[in-house]
Amino acid sequence: MIFGSFLIYGWFVSFDSFNWLFWMIQSCFFLLLFIVDYVANALGIKKFGGTKASIWGSTIGILAGPFIIPFAGIILGPFIGAVLGEMLVSKTPFKQAIKIGLGSVTGFIGSVFVKGIIMAAMVFYFLVLVL
Repeated sequence: MIFGSFLIYGWFVSFDSFNWLFWMIQSCFFLLLFIVDYVANALGIKKFGGTKASIWGSTIGILAGPFIIPFAGIILGPFIGAVLGEMLVSKTPFKQAIKIGLGSVTGFIGSVFVKGIIMAAMVFYFLVLVL
């Protein structure tokens, strides 16, 4: 969305403010968004005792959840993915798997906060250049 906004601004106003350094910095921010998402999820799961199976399950849940359960899937997807990954692959008891699933949700919520800060920095840098 943010990159699209930069492009729309460029098409309708001007690309003159956007040099190669702007695009490199914004691309680094963009890559950082994905890294934060994965790392926060993994840290939340590990903190609650999860394994690689729950990390993979949660990652799949993050991607598939919004498509399978349109509104609630963004939260339920990683939770269900972590629980299923932990129970099916690692044979973890249900109660412990639920706890690990909550760790996934905790990590996801933390990542949303951090990504908000990163996106604000992206917009701030854009505004500094164009204003």
